[in-house]
Amino acid sequence: MKRRKFLSAAGTTAAGISIVPRHVLGGKGYIPPSDKLNIAAIGVGGKGSVNITRSHNSGTDNIVALCDVDDRQAVDMRKKFPKAPYYRDYREMLEKEDRNFDAVLVSTPDHMHAVQALAAIKQRKHVYCEKPLTHDIYEARMLTKAAETYRVVTQMGNQGSSGDSTRYIERWIQDGLIGDVHKVHVWTNRPVWPQGIPFPKEKHDIPSEVDWDLWLGTAPDRAFNNLYIPANWRGWVDFGTGALGDMGCHFMDVPFRALQLGYPTSAYCSASLKWHGFFEADNSMDSYPTATKIHIKFPAREQLPPVELVWYDGGIQPDRPAELLPDEQLGEWDGGILFEGQQGKLMAGLFGSNPTILPTSKMKYIQTPEPIRPLVENGEEGHQQQWVKACKEGYGTYTSSSFAEAGPLTETVLMGNLAVLSYNYAEKTTGWFQWEYPGRKELLWDGVNMKITNFEPANQFVKRNYRGNWDFGL
Repeated sequence: MKRRKFLSAAGTTAAGISIVPRHVLGGKGYIPPSDKLNIAAIGVGGKGSVNITRSHNSGTDNIVALCDVDDRQAVDMRKKFPKAPYYRDYREMLEKEDRNFDAVLVSTPDHMHAVQALAAIKQRKHVYCEKPLTHDIYEARMLTKAAETYRVVTQMGNQGSSGDSTRYIERWIQDGLIGDVHKVHVWTNRPVWPQGIPFPKEKHDIPSEVDWDLWLGTAPDRAFNNLYIPANWRGWVDFGTGALGDMGCHFMDVPFRALQLGYPTSAYCSASLKWHGFFEADNSMDSYPTATKIHIKFPAREQLPPVELVWYDGGIQPDRPAELLPDEQLGEWDGGILFEGQQGKLMAGLFGSNPTILPTSKMKYIQTPEPIRPLVENGEEGHQQQWVKACKEGYGTYTSSSFAEAGPLTETVLMGNLAVLSYNYAEKTTGWFQWEYPGRKELLWDGVNMKITNFEPANQFVKRNYRGNWDFGL
C-alpha cells in the first residue's frame, strides 16, 4: 500500500478519535519526516552535486549518506550535509546504511554505473543513474531487467527527456506534420576533452585524497595520471563512452521516442585515423577518435517505414538543408537534430529545444501541439524531483526516463560505439599496407540475442571483462 493511502486508512480505523495532521502541528510549509525520501549519493562532485541539490530540493527530502573516491570532489557536499556519513567505497555505504535510505543517486564515471546501480537495485533501492546508463550493451540490458525484477523506481540522467520540447516534437512527428520520417541526422560539438590519443606513459603520484584502486573499479589496471580526473576520463575507452556516450542519450532520445524506435538492425561508421609514419597507421584504441560519423539503421515498425539515424561528432555536421537560408543557423552551438520526412523537415537543438519546421517561414502557421506525455514541473530542471516524487508513490509511477526507456536507448547509443571500435579493429597481413580492417563493413545486429552476426570480433565490445574480483553481480 502506498504511504499516503496507508496513513489515511489507519486514521479511519479508530472511530471517534480525532487525529490532527502533522503539517498542522508543524506549521505552514511543514513536511512530516514520513513524507521525505532518504537519499544516498555515490559520486558527489560535479554532476553529482547538481543531482544531490535538485533531489534535496532545499530540504523537501533528505541526503543521508555520501560516497566518493576523491575527497577533493566531495568537499562542498560534505559541508552542505555535515550529518551525512561519508564513505569512499560504495559497497560499504550500501551495507552499513541499508536501513537509513530509500534511494540512490549514481553520478560516477561510465565504467562504474552498472555495478553501482545494480548493487542498489538488489537492495530494493530506487535508483537515479547518470547517462549513459551503462558502459556496455550487455550491462544496459541486464540493468533494465533488474529494475523490473526488483520493482524499483528508476530514472536516467538525460534531463532533456523531462523537457517540454521533446514532447511537442513527438506529437508533430506522430501526427504526420512532415510525413513519414525516413532519416534523422544528430550531431554534437563534443568531444571537448582529449580524444584520439594513447594512454599517457607518465606515472604520477596518487594524491592522498584519491583511492585510485576504487576509482579504477571494474576497469583494467592503469597507472594513475592527472590527465584522467576529474573529467577527462570520458575520452578513454576503459572508462568512458566518448562523445557519443556523453551526448547521444540527450540528442538521440528525441528521435528514439518520436519514431518509436527499438533494436537497430545494423550499424557502420567512418572515423578519424591516426598515423605515426607514412602509411603507418596507429591502430591503438586507447581513446575514442577525434571525430566520427555513424549510421544506425532501424527496421519498419508496424505502419512506420525503416529509418536511418546518422550521428556526427568532433565538429562534423550534416549537409545544410536546401530549405535553410544562408544566414540561418544549422542547429545550435552545441549540436542539433534534423528529421527528414516525405513532406518536410524538422530541426531542433539539444533536448529538442527550439523545434522548427523548415523552411522557417512556415513556423508562423504552426501551432504548439498538445504533448503526448504529461509535462514535468520545471521541465528539465525538474527531472530529479520527478524521480523523487515517483519514489514516494512507488513502483509503476511514471518517470520520463525510467530504465525501461533508458535501457533500450542506451543500447542504441552504445551500438554506435561498437561500430567505432570495430572500425578500428585491425588484423596484420603480409600486404604492402601491412594491415587490413575487416571491421569496416556494415555490422548486422541481432538485438534480441545481443550479437553481431557477420563479424565475430565485434562481439567482444558487447560485454567487457571486469578487472580482478569485480563482478556485475547477477
